[in-house]
Amino acid sequence: MKSINRIILIPILILQITCCLAQKTTKTTNASKPKNNAKITVYTTAENTDLRLSSSNNLISKSSSQQKKSTVTITLDTEKTDQTFLGIGGAITDASAEVFAKLSPKKQKEFLRAYYDKSKGIGYTLARTNIHSCDFSSDSYTYVTEGDKDLKTFSIDHDKKYRIPLIKSAMETAGGKLTLFVSPWSPPAFMKDNNDILHGGVLLPEFAQSWADYYVKFINAYEKEGIPVWGLTIQNEPMAKQRWESCIYTPEAERDFLKNFLGPTLQKKGLGSKNVIIWDHNRGDMLTQRANLVFSDPEVSKYAWGIGFHWYETWNGGTPKFEAVGEVHKAFPNKNLLFTEGCIEKFDASRFQFWGNAERYGLNMINDFNNGTVGWTDWNILLDQNGGPNHVGNFCFAPIHADITKDELIYTPMYYYIGHFSKFIRPNAKRILEDVSDKKIISTSFKNSDDKVVTIVMNQSDEEVVYTLINHNLQNTITIPAHAIQTIVY
Repeated sequence: MKSINRIILIPILILQITCCLAQKTTKTTNASKPKNNAKITVYTTAENTDLRLSSSNNLISKSSSQQKKSTVTITLDTEKTDQTFLGIGGAITDASAEVFAKLSPKKQKEFLRAYYDKSKGIGYTLARTNIHSCDFSSDSYTYVTEGDKDLKTFSIDHDKKYRIPLIKSAMETAGGKLTLFVSPWSPPAFMKDNNDILHGGVLLPEFAQSWADYYVKFINAYEKEGIPVWGLTIQNEPMAKQRWESCIYTPEAERDFLKNFLGPTLQKKGLGSKNVIIWDHNRGDMLTQRANLVFSDPEVSKYAWGIGFHWYETWNGGTPKFEAVGEVHKAFPNKNLLFTEGCIEKFDASRFQFWGNAERYGLNMINDFNNGTVGWTDWNILLDQNGGPNHVGNFCFAPIHADITKDELIYTPMYYYIGHFSKFIRPNAKRILEDVSDKKIISTSFKNSDDKVVTIVMNQSDEEVVYTLINHNLQNTITIPAHAIQTIVY
């Protein structure tokens, strides 16, 4: 009997061992084989379609035959991350506030929801505003009477009519908080060598302390109104002599003003926690020059949170200098890069729906983020049907315009392109390093604090592109239409 039992048991044992090995092999094979992610959601905006930030999971390929059409691969490694995301938003200027005030209450509510409501709009979290007048004000003004060096007449009453109410409404719609930074376009005329708030000029040395005190008074006045100020730039476009409010600072002059006046004054007045941003002008050689000069000097670098930049370096027909942003990020990884202004210049009402304007935004945002930028600030959040108001005729585009003669809002493609970033990438997200196998499309990715991954993909070509998105053992093949942008959340 024992012999018979052995004969029966041996095959059973062999069969059990074989089954276990087969199960292990199957598990190993399945674990290493990429699988489709069932929780993925795709949102698309595309030219010549009705897609506007639209849920579009129908563009995810379901069959193997469709997946074989993929010509580009985007590969992510969520364990490899870079900068921490600050936010996306736009400038609340006098012009924006004046136009907003002319809208009906119903349209005002729609407008605020469109920008600042996270679920019903595109969830702006960042804002910029001007310290007294800029070109997008109806006229030039300051907060003191001319010649008042001691700032005894300082008052922000001008801003209480339009701008402060709009900022407060935006904050409320955004959930009670906006990351707000402030920028001056020029000191008052009497503080400058040309005795003119317009046309460039430089700050006179004898008014340097008075001008530093001016920032403090502005910040304190706004915060007294219930508007927290997160940070400030030293000077808007410090190398541009404009026909509107402007003031020139050489690299050394800006450094010395921060080192000897503005930085110490903020510290002394209990505002040392405010985030000071240098430069606030275009990408390119001057961006790297300013960064090297300030950030390499410990005595002034301690006052600087980071460096701001605009996109107007292309004004003479050149290409965007994204590499300069990357160079600063690499050289000074502990400092921050912030896009502080960009718009489509030269307003033309026939081009409200011109798709190339939106693609300029997508191109710049993706490349700026991929080069280490922490936040991105559009210019005016709202302008009228003429691209203003503007006291020097320097009209331009905004993502949303208001036709105040008809009480209508005009949503441009730019609004939707920005929304593909701002609605889904949230403050404190980390940028994920990725590789795109072909230049047919461009892409950037972030991981939010809740571990949701957000990938933005843009196609500027005339043909649809089929691409495969791979994140570790998850992969999906997706079609992006011609002239389109997509956000994938998973």
